[in-house]
Amino acid sequence: MITANQLRAARALLDIDQRQTAELTELSVPTIQRMEASDGVIRGNVDSLMKLISALEKAGIELLNPGSPSSATGRGVRLKESVAKPKMKGTKKPKPTSLRSLERAR
Repeated sequence: MITANQLRAARALLDIDQRQTAELTELSVPTIQRMEASDGVIRGNVDSLMKLISALEKAGIELLNPGSPSSATGRGVRLKESVAKPKMKGTKKPKPTSLRSLERAR
């Protein structure tokens, strides 16, 4: 089980937006948005939930459920040690803009 708050916290730990989360999980952006808009535990298609949880775990997120070994109780998320930022399919880094090209654009 995963809550909407855990999903938002996981995205924050991974420093990714909803679009990148959709790419990572192979779900649609509206599906991610609906999941995050849920009240409490995310309800939905079992396959979608499994894709979400699996992708987050592969990206280094550990979901903490009530009763899980931790220094405190309750739900939460944490980033596993030594995990690289997840790679997104087809994302391109913007080219750095030089001062000279900005001056030419004026």
